[in-house]
Amino acid sequence: MGKSVDTPESGRNPYEPIDLKTALEERYLAYALSTITQRALPDVRDGMKPVHRRIVYAMREMGLRSNGSFRKCAKIVGEVMGNYHPHGDQAIYDALVRLAQDFAVRYPLVNGQGNFGNIDGDNAAAMRYTESKMTAVAELLLEGINEDAVDFRSTYDEEGSEPSVLPGAFPNLLANGSSGIAVGMATSIPPHNAAELCEAALHLIKHPNASLDKLVDLVPGPDLPTGGILVDDRATITEAYRTGRGGFRVRARWEKEDLGRGGYQIVVTEIPYQVQKARLIEKVAELLIARRLPLLDDIRDESAEDVRVVLVPKSRSVDPALLMEQLFKLTDFETRLQLNMNVLSMGRVPRVMALPEVLREWLDHRKDVLQRRSRHRLAQIERRLEILGGYLVAYLNIDEVIAIIREEDEPKPVMMARFELTDLQAESILNMRLRSLRKLEEFEIRKEFDNLTQEKADIEALLASDDQQWKTIAWEIGEVKKTFGKNTELGRRRSDFAEAAEIDLETIQNAMIEKEPVTVVVSEKGWIRALKGHIADFATLTFKEGDALKVAFPAHTTDKLIVVGTAGRVYTLAADRLPGGRGHGEPLRLMVDMDNDQDVLTAFVHDPERRLLFASTAGNGFVVEEREIVANTRKGKQVMNVKAPDQAKLVVTVAGDTIAVVGENRKLLVFPLVQVPEMTRGKGVRLQRYKDGGIADLKCFAMEEGLGWTDSAGRSHTRTREELTDWLGDRAQAGRMAPRGFPRSGRFVG
Repeated sequence: MGKSVDTPESGRNPYEPIDLKTALEERYLAYALSTITQRALPDVRDGMKPVHRRIVYAMREMGLRSNGSFRKCAKIVGEVMGNYHPHGDQAIYDALVRLAQDFAVRYPLVNGQGNFGNIDGDNAAAMRYTESKMTAVAELLLEGINEDAVDFRSTYDEEGSEPSVLPGAFPNLLANGSSGIAVGMATSIPPHNAAELCEAALHLIKHPNASLDKLVDLVPGPDLPTGGILVDDRATITEAYRTGRGGFRVRARWEKEDLGRGGYQIVVTEIPYQVQKARLIEKVAELLIARRLPLLDDIRDESAEDVRVVLVPKSRSVDPALLMEQLFKLTDFETRLQLNMNVLSMGRVPRVMALPEVLREWLDHRKDVLQRRSRHRLAQIERRLEILGGYLVAYLNIDEVIAIIREEDEPKPVMMARFELTDLQAESILNMRLRSLRKLEEFEIRKEFDNLTQEKADIEALLASDDQQWKTIAWEIGEVKKTFGKNTELGRRRSDFAEAAEIDLETIQNAMIEKEPVTVVVSEKGWIRALKGHIADFATLTFKEGDALKVAFPAHTTDKLIVVGTAGRVYTLAADRLPGGRGHGEPLRLMVDMDNDQDVLTAFVHDPERRLLFASTAGNGFVVEEREIVANTRKGKQVMNVKAPDQAKLVVTVAGDTIAVVGENRKLLVFPLVQVPEMTRGKGVRLQRYKDGGIADLKCFAMEEGLGWTDSAGRSHTRTREELTDWLGDRAQAGRMAPRGFPRSGRFVG
């Protein structure tokens, strides 16, 4: 009879209830762990992810040594996919290609032949067209793998075995770097210089408690395949290595190339790591079309084997450093490399490690590999010594041994009993070739026996001495350091260090604006606009009905504009952001937060080297440096404190050594400028005393040149010190009636 099946008709529930939350947690956790350990994070000991490890191991098994012949990449990918890596062929080939790209990997593990892509971002040729083999670096990573140096595990189909980690005689994790994104964590490690890493490791062997600062002296920062210049300070780099997290600013390397007659061009010879050159040039071209690079005229790619990007300035007067700062700010000529040393510690636990921890774990792995290889060699020697001992017995009793072999049906147990031999010794004697029975062979056996005995003693001494083990590791690391020393082509440092040029951000900002002449027009009711060009005749300007001209002045699109309100608040505008000259412009209150009860007092082009004298209607005033009144927000900056009905009335440029003040009562007072304090904000001090009314005008001048004014008829008048004696006094006095010829308007300009 067949087995009964639960069905809805049978009355039994055929489904097992499962809690959805628990099921999702279990399945997602399994997926996350698989992604973290099997795909995204490298092992701190050999610096490799499983796919890279499987590629180099498969190439070794195929016999693709660095001094041997190449093999089709399709064959290699097939071997990896069929035997070790249960993923797609394209993923394996992409990983193989990257290991061969000298602009992506600092010390390539694969020697590629054919089109393996380029720094412009072009893809490699299909795997059927390319060939590859291992490099010396890959062979170092695999050194001793057949000597029980590391553990092996079953492959995905359980038909073979693969190494869980490589012996790693090369500091691959930091030398070649790594990047990857897992579930909830990521890793990003830029490449470093192998000789510097070896030097730091040797120092750590001698001084296990070495300070981080000393290690950073030996490993000052990344050494990138594409070169470039690192512009972070020492403190930032040290902190990144201390925590395992941080970043490095990398800039392109450039030089000024003289063309004669004062002309020049900028040549970029190295670009930042992982930046595609073609995309970078395309981005610069887009900015040129958008007119965001007014200092640059053209960009050309003249690269062949080496990078050569030519930047043509707008004119010979352009500062090359300023032009490059502009490009660093807007393009990938400067990038930031992330440092996140999130790796698998001991191949199992993901965690962020500092520089000393990474080096220490690599050294501990090398010690473990040394011990395992030594024990493996010791076992081989002991086995060989056992065999050689049997050979010596056979030679000393050669006739009897031959007789036993000829006469006995089962010679092995007889020999073992007669000469007290082990099973291995007896088996080895029986397997000897007849040609080995010559006379001189005994001498060779004794010589080999003595040599192996000495080697066994040396290995036993090595395994018994911790100091001896570290000396051996130091020697091995020293050999790697020689092979990849800074005097070699592959080992020389490519990335240099420099300080970023101190160029004011405002200067860079201004350099991004194309300098064009404009005329700024502000109306009585607070409408503002910028007309192209410098206009001489303001009478042609038109305004809305009931409105009129307040102030107009020439400027350039690169200028900052200062607008002063009657409430004593100052606002800053960029000339290139003003509305155009078509129509009547826009209300100033749309650009800044100006109160409705406040009007525009004046506006002018900002000059940071200038000093200004602020004065209120009530006759109070003070001097302020113009750079102190620049406002960075829409709200502006309160400079002069006034209370209604008092208002800010005048803003004049400070010049000379004397101030002349005239009130609405037409009384004039002249006093030294030093009597007025310099402040950044405040009410100020009284300039002139009034019974009724307030201030009408004031002027700063040099006494030795005299006080001048222009009357309503356009005639100029100048009074010398002697002629001004009656009006000279101290600040806050009332003064005397203005001299004959002073304008009836009560202002120094009729």
